[in-house]
Amino acid sequence: MTGGTTAKHFLAVVILAVGLSACATDAPDESLESFSAEEIFRRGEFELETSRRGRGSLRYFSELERLYPYTDWSRRALIMQAFAYHKDRQYEESRAAAQRYLDTYPGSEDEAYAAYLFALSFYDQIDDVGRDQGLTFQALQQLRRVIENYPESEYARSAVLKFDLAFDHLAAKEMEIGRYYLKRGNYAAGVNRFRVVVEDFQTTTHTPEALLRLVEAYVALGLRDEAQTAGAILGYNFQASPFYQDAFAVLTGAGMAPEAADEGWLSTIYRQSVLGQWL
Repeated sequence: MTGGTTAKHFLAVVILAVGLSACATDAPDESLESFSAEEIFRRGEFELETSRRGRGSLRYFSELERLYPYTDWSRRALIMQAFAYHKDRQYEESRAAAQRYLDTYPGSEDEAYAAYLFALSFYDQIDDVGRDQGLTFQALQQLRRVIENYPESEYARSAVLKFDLAFDHLAAKEMEIGRYYLKRGNYAAGVNRFRVVVEDFQTTTHTPEALLRLVEAYVALGLRDEAQTAGAILGYNFQASPFYQDAFAVLTGAGMAPEAADEGWLSTIYRQSVLGQWL
């Protein structure tokens, strides 16, 4: 047999082996009807733990629900489906399974976890500032649900941390749009965005920069009282921040100082955040 013939023969064997392997992979799954509920559940658990994806375990958990309905194993299989879908980044399916669990098993031991998975199905899609903020609002709403309805659960603390991050995310989006307007000289539109951050997102990390951008925008608009009041709030609450140093330079460069005025929306913020006068 020549070298060329040998190579062709070897290639044919390889192709045949690959074909048989594909056939074996596509073969119908074995029936699970002869297995107990626990055996099926353990198989699903093993598949979930040993695979990077959750897809392989779903067959076991869904079949367990079908074969052993209205049992504790069936209940546990449903929450595992929600987790497996989430692991697979099939967020809508995860959310549907979690909601079905909440509807079917209210008051059960995994109710808090189902609510947490439901919230995560929105939260884990918030991957950058440019995404649709509707997802962020949904995440905040559902995380608050976990915090308020299950305050003693092990998921409440994680929900609080994620709520703060999602809240910060909304503020970041307002800052992004405000900077866009500011760079293009549309100062009034920029002010509207920075005002939202200062009024509605005061506890986020973006407040110092929002006050600086207000100083810049108001100086550009020639609104002296507003610029100085924004600088005064920034100086009192965030004096060590580099944003205050920049704001101070902008103000002094325009012949102004960080001093609070008596009128305007910023004067209200000043009285509340600096003087503690809420009424």
